[in-house]
Amino acid sequence: MTGVPAVHGPGTREEVEPITGQVVGFVLTGDGLPTIYVSGDNASLDLVGQIAERFGPVDTAILFAGAPRFTVLFDNALIVLDSAQAAEAATILGARRVVPVHYDGWAHFTEGRDELLAAFTAAGLADRLDFGDPR
Repeated sequence: MTGVPAVHGPGTREEVEPITGQVVGFVLTGDGLPTIYVSGDNASLDLVGQIAERFGPVDTAILFAGAPRFTVLFDNALIVLDSAQAAEAATILGARRVVPVHYDGWAHFTEGRDELLAAFTAAGLADRLDFGDPR
């Protein structure tokens, strides 16, 4: 298990961490095992690109999504990936399977399952989505 950088909001870690705190993602690897990326509360596709350079392609990407926003933080900007960015992250990572998490159950999520499915369909990646249910 390797901790990888994440940033919980728009901008650099230095700009964001005093407000939202430190966050981290993880990559799980092992000889003969699939590579799994867990994004954590990351909003930076640039960091996803750096992670892909080091560990990609990944077998499974567990991506925090939901497009969470707060009107009182960062002028209502995203603090984690939206659905289109999650699809872009999947492409960057070369992910064979994507398990979206962190997209329902909280009032500050502005996108859910339907938006994720629409974004991945538009990107030609719907077959990689795994919502973990029999639908």
